[in-house]
Amino acid sequence: MSLPSPARIFCIGRNYDLHAAELGQGPASEPVVFMKPTSAIVADGGSARLPRGLGSVHHELELVLLLQTGGRELDAAAAAAAIGGATLGVDLTLRELQQTLKAAGLPWERAKAFDDSALLGRFLPATAAILDEVEMTLAVDGEIRQRGHTRQMRWSPVALVGWLSRCWQLQAGDVIYTGTPAGVGPVGAGSELAASSPTLGRYRWTLR
Repeated sequence: MSLPSPARIFCIGRNYDLHAAELGQGPASEPVVFMKPTSAIVADGGSARLPRGLGSVHHELELVLLLQTGGRELDAAAAAAAIGGATLGVDLTLRELQQTLKAAGLPWERAKAFDDSALLGRFLPATAAILDEVEMTLAVDGEIRQRGHTRQMRWSPVALVGWLSRCWQLQAGDVIYTGTPAGVGPVGAGSELAASSPTLGRYRWTLR
C-alpha cells in the first residue's frame, strides 16, 4: 500500500507495561500521545541520520497503523473499519534528552520528533482481527533486541483509534505508531536494524 500524503504521525507511549517498567514507570491509566512530522519518516531500506551531540539514541520497535478512513468520536466498529493497513516501524528516541525534558516538565519534541526518527516499513492490507495477533522482533546488527506481541498491549489498535478520535478528526492517511514492547536500547551510526513479523514481513534500515 502507498502512503497518502500529507499524513499525520501519531505516536503512543506506555502501551506495554513491561516497557514502562524498564523505564521506571508504572502502568499508564490512559495512552500517552505525541506526534512526529512527516520529515521523520525513513522508508524500508533507507538510511537514517542520527542527531549529533545530543546523547544516546534508543530503538523502539512498533506496530504501525495506516487509516483508510477517518472521523471523530468513533465507536469500536467504526474504529476497526478505519484501519486499512499495518506495518512495522521503529521510533528512534534521544533517551537522555527525553529524561531531561520529562524531569523539567517540558514537551518531548526534541527527543522524539527529530528528522529521520520514524523508521517505517511498507504498509500491507490488515484488519483489526489480524492486528490482535501480531508477533514482532527487532534485531540490531543481527542480534535480536526486542520481542513483542500485540496481545501484550494495554490498549488494542482499535481502542487507540477510538481514543485518538475523541480529540482529533482522524483522516485517511493518518499513521499511528502504537507503542513499543520491552527491550529498548542504544544504537549508533553504522547500526543495521531489521524489524520482522510472520504477519507483516521484514524491513531493514541503516543508521549513519
